[in-house]
Amino acid sequence: MAKPTDIRPKAASLHFLPVQTRVPLKFGPETLTSVTCARAAVRVEDASGRSAVGWGETPLSVQWVWPSALSYEERHGALCEFTQGLACLFAHFNCAGHPLEVGHAFIERELPAAAAALNAKRAEPMPYLAALVCCSAFDLALHDAYGKLHGVPTYSTYNANYMNRDLAAFLTPADDADVSFRGKYPEDYFVLPRTERLAAWHLVGGKDWIDPAERDGSEPDDGYPVLLRDWIRRDGLTCLKVKLRGTDAAWDYARLVAVGKIALEEGVLWLTTDFNSTVSDPAYVNDILDRLLLEHPRIYGSILYVEQPFPYELEEHRIDVHSVSARKPLFMDESAHDWRLVRIGRALGWSGVALKTCKTQTGALLSLCWAKAHGMTLMVQDLTNPMLAQIPHVQLAAHAGTIMGVESNAMQFYPEASRPEAAVHPGLYQRRRGKLDLSSVTGPGFGCRMDEIRRELPPPAVEIGW
Repeated sequence: MAKPTDIRPKAASLHFLPVQTRVPLKFGPETLTSVTCARAAVRVEDASGRSAVGWGETPLSVQWVWPSALSYEERHGALCEFTQGLACLFAHFNCAGHPLEVGHAFIERELPAAAAALNAKRAEPMPYLAALVCCSAFDLALHDAYGKLHGVPTYSTYNANYMNRDLAAFLTPADDADVSFRGKYPEDYFVLPRTERLAAWHLVGGKDWIDPAERDGSEPDDGYPVLLRDWIRRDGLTCLKVKLRGTDAAWDYARLVAVGKIALEEGVLWLTTDFNSTVSDPAYVNDILDRLLLEHPRIYGSILYVEQPFPYELEEHRIDVHSVSARKPLFMDESAHDWRLVRIGRALGWSGVALKTCKTQTGALLSLCWAKAHGMTLMVQDLTNPMLAQIPHVQLAAHAGTIMGVESNAMQFYPEASRPEAAVHPGLYQRRRGKLDLSSVTGPGFGCRMDEIRRELPPPAVEIGW
């Protein structure tokens, strides 16, 4: 039965915000030096005609969502075209309910059809991960608008008071698990009250300078740290995520040892390794971990988990990974498009899930609930989220109950991009004593406080229904 709190989307607009990195960020075989952020606004109405506008944003990270030999320009153009088309679909989507219900219906019904229509015109299809990222800005805006319309934080609405259906309408348990989603709602799997200070993971990219001897004059002189030790000391870092190649075991091992030694000397507590889906054989990861255990046991002990070594097309590459997860917790990232793939991953031996708001708020929440119900550990990973994208990102981590904090590295790669947002939320864009502070994130919706953020937006690329 419908609730008086139900909403439906009535209008949507989209702005593209280009951002340049201060230093390059390596993604597997590619390197990111700029990104376009998609910022969406969605207006919703309830049955009585009351309306509110919500905002969402995500970086269209071409190299991450669409690894390919195609040119960056071709892939970037396709993502922008697809995102503009989604604005039209969202503005005319005739569905009412809680934003989790509306968002789920859109992802299940509209998004695959829209992606198929785009791919019918292309020699190389756009991955579904890319479609989710393009959709996420609108989905986030939908959830934000709902909270604003009702004058409450969005995270206080994921329960029976606001939702029409419980989680059993969306999720199916694993066959071997004594789990039921009847009478369960997302709120049942949250940390409440939310965590107010989160340990921040710093990304050590494949091109980052970690030793003074590596400086060659190409590094920026902009007042921000360049060397890893300087970042650790300035921000009080305790958690480092190490980007590896996954195709060069000698380089990967040497990189882990070099970063690990600096971490031990500087009092860093935890490391994680990210192979960015480039490994095809579990033995590659196992051999590195086993050698590390024998030769550098303290560095091995500081590795909290291993992230996504294997190809993210999980249904095509059903690799048994129990041997890796027997050594260290093994987290799905690119593979975890939705809870169905998390279910497959669990059967193959994955022990944890890295959630991302860039795969939609709706999808992240459903994956969170499925994973927690089945005893899987969670992390919330960054897409190098600047500006508005950072706020729901840390909100998800603060409610999820992660293995340790949240990844947050936009301040490394484009810190100046977030100045207007940082003026309102200083604790989200500066890591102090190794943590982010959410105390400024208050009020309805995601707590972005948009009316206080003094950012001049470019003209909308699409504006429908206003």
